[in-house]
Amino acid sequence: MYFLGLDIGSSSIKAALVDGATNKQIAVAQYPETEMDMISVQSGWAEQEPEVWWKNACAATQKALNSARINPMEVAGIGISYQMHGLVLVDKNHEVLRPAIIWCDSRAVGIGEEAFQGIGAEKCHQHLLNAPGNFTASKLKWVKENEPELFAKIHKILLPGDYIALKLTGETTTTVSGLSEGIFWDFQNNEVAGFLMDHLGFDPEVIPAIVPTFGDQGRLSVAAAREIGLKPGIGIGYRAGDQPNNALALGVINPGEVAATGGTSGVVYGVKDEPVYDLKSRVNSFAHVNHATEDPRIGVLLCINGAGIQYRYIKQMMAEEGLGYTDMERVMTRVPIGADELRVIPFGNGAERILSNRNIGAQVNNLQFNRHKKEHFYRAALEGVAFSFIYGIEILKELGLDITKLRVGNDNLFQSAIFSKTISTLANAPIELVETTGAVGAARGAAYAQGHFSSLAEAVSGDATVNIYEPTVSEYQQYSNAYQAWVGDLKRLLND
Repeated sequence: MYFLGLDIGSSSIKAALVDGATNKQIAVAQYPETEMDMISVQSGWAEQEPEVWWKNACAATQKALNSARINPMEVAGIGISYQMHGLVLVDKNHEVLRPAIIWCDSRAVGIGEEAFQGIGAEKCHQHLLNAPGNFTASKLKWVKENEPELFAKIHKILLPGDYIALKLTGETTTTVSGLSEGIFWDFQNNEVAGFLMDHLGFDPEVIPAIVPTFGDQGRLSVAAAREIGLKPGIGIGYRAGDQPNNALALGVINPGEVAATGGTSGVVYGVKDEPVYDLKSRVNSFAHVNHATEDPRIGVLLCINGAGIQYRYIKQMMAEEGLGYTDMERVMTRVPIGADELRVIPFGNGAERILSNRNIGAQVNNLQFNRHKKEHFYRAALEGVAFSFIYGIEILKELGLDITKLRVGNDNLFQSAIFSKTISTLANAPIELVETTGAVGAARGAAYAQGHFSSLAEAVSGDATVNIYEPTVSEYQQYSNAYQAWVGDLKRLLND
């Protein structure tokens, strides 16, 4: 008996198969191999076609099945992880009305700020744990204001994972965790935030039926089974946004535990056992995968939009053809900590929450034509992302998170020793690199939902630790000097 996990990213779709008997991952596949396109009609916009996610999910599933060489009829359940904060709109026939407005789209920043002021900061923080910001609710308001004829056709609003569940089951559903990431959930009253819906002018009927994060989320339809190549009737048992799910995959489920990822965006995600919010809205708080009214689990999420996407940009623009990330790492070891005072501000992927939703763009500072070469840019770009993580970690510490260790996956920027050592040393915390992915976590979530483990902790235990990066005390001052110079650049830019 096997379980399938689907991870619906903005770059690609991953599928993983986990053996229900041994809890071991037996295959992980990705489709497409190159990154999916984003539609950007205007500056700051980012959209994708939901149907492409579905087609790629089917293709990734087939790749995983072929790699594992198992009978598809032995797959017993499906779990879903997905890019957070997106907006998918469907009509009564479950047809998509427009391209999805995805997580890094910044068109609704002003709308969120107006709602924050109109509702009141105190009420937003106490009930929503967040300002409406640039999240799903604000994006829906943008559609209402700018595409009224289309808005009138909306039957249900969906997050990206809700859309994949719809394609799998034919049913429109969502979760409390998902509603909280869209800023639709009232934590004080444990219900959809009616006051927010009223303020923004939304009919409550657009919210789908709520299903548990772990549990019965519907059955694979005959039509979907034919497309994805699995047995009709198997259960969809788990669904969560990519960051709560990544934390689950890394075993971060209890208060005080912290996970991090360094993909297209960068994230630090810690768990608290009580509501927590930032009065400056630099970080966000959502219902974690195991949140319950009687036993709260709040995920505090620090997000950096300009992370892996900035490093990839540097590679595409500057690296010779055929030079991979491993080669870039080797080359940049010739450059000292601080990249000979070349510094990169990496915030070129839209509005940044840790900067209070300001969109300041990326910058290169202190470039010396007779001194700096390509390898300096490689290191400065990587250090710039690492420094932005530290800038965010300092905010989390202000909010009471005690970061004594970071658990990270072995499939992103943390594979870089330079990147990981920079963060570990400045945060004074070891980084534990674990062999897992979000798709594997989603598969295990589905297995747990079907009762294959005695506890959630058991379901997500057992992955191999690939490496541990310890703080380099002897080099702390060099890292600190470079970081303080970077912070000085950032503060001057913010004060402009």
